[in-house]
Amino acid sequence: MFSKWKRSILSVLAASLLAGTAMAADVTSIAIMTPEEGTDFGWNQQGVDAARAAAEAAGIEVIIASGLGYGDIRPALREIAADGASLIIAHASGYATSAPEIAEETGVPVAIVDSPQALKEGLVADYTLSGHEGAYLAGRMAAKMSRSGHVGIVVSGEPPSWNSQSAGFAEGVKAEDSSVEITYAVIGPAAYSDAAGGRRVTESVIAAGADIIFGQGNGSSFGMLQAVETTTAADGEKVLFIDVIGDKSSVAADHLLTSVVWDITPVYSAMIQDLKDDTFGTKRYAITLADDSVQLLKTDLVPDDVWEEIQEIRGQIVAGDITIEPVFEATAVRGLMTDVTAAE
Repeated sequence: MFSKWKRSILSVLAASLLAGTAMAADVTSIAIMTPEEGTDFGWNQQGVDAARAAAEAAGIEVIIASGLGYGDIRPALREIAADGASLIIAHASGYATSAPEIAEETGVPVAIVDSPQALKEGLVADYTLSGHEGAYLAGRMAAKMSRSGHVGIVVSGEPPSWNSQSAGFAEGVKAEDSSVEITYAVIGPAAYSDAAGGRRVTESVIAAGADIIFGQGNGSSFGMLQAVETTTAADGEKVLFIDVIGDKSSVAADHLLTSVVWDITPVYSAMIQDLKDDTFGTKRYAITLADDSVQLLKTDLVPDDVWEEIQEIRGQIVAGDITIEPVFEATAVRGLMTDVTAAE
């Protein structure tokens, strides 16, 4: 079961040692557990890459446990805890129940997502992140560039992080042009890796009139991409795709308009520091436009004048002239849409 694990030991830089920077004795390693492989250009890969970067910056070991699926991961959690991890990052909303249980059992701190109510000082931290500011910019861009005046949102589920971005995107669309229609479609309750479902649902949203798709999905996003690559819009022209978290330019350059890119490294670095400071499990973590932990990807499909306008809006958000509040509840998100097709 655990043959897919990859371990890399990252040495403390010689310069740091010469400067007398010592690694805290109780923080020697971190581990990250992901449901899918860390090569998806999205949620799983960004988590793995960020864990590696944060561990390297801290001069500590990182343990990568990827491709674990969405089932019971308690055995894997116990084994990683026994292997000496100082912190286990359970990088999936489906792990938010089992990880705290094993933390209580083993005493090894864990970080989980989508459960901000589960904080426990010294033991459980939550990093429910929201890229809503970046999604708002993506919505403004989509409304500027839609030929049909109709855009779509396709999601693989409705976890808080997806919900806040869906809402931010919808708010951006309406702020730019209130006449633009938004079709919102949910593949399934937790269809994160359902590529076939992603393709089917995206094709239906395109058939409804959308010529730009904002997709959130882990593995299912590759099905969404297949749909936009093989289905034309109502006007016979190409459908454009807006991705999240990672950069799929290398595999979807002809249809990828932009992506709401996340950098989780500062969050994991803050967790390591909190462990050293004995403040773990007492803080909220965030990603923002202001520190570039949320960015909008610039591709060749974005006209220069549109990009310049979007950057002006970004500046207004950073300055506080435009405020976008995160919306985490699915019912509130659905209320922002023109049409909703949700799998129950």
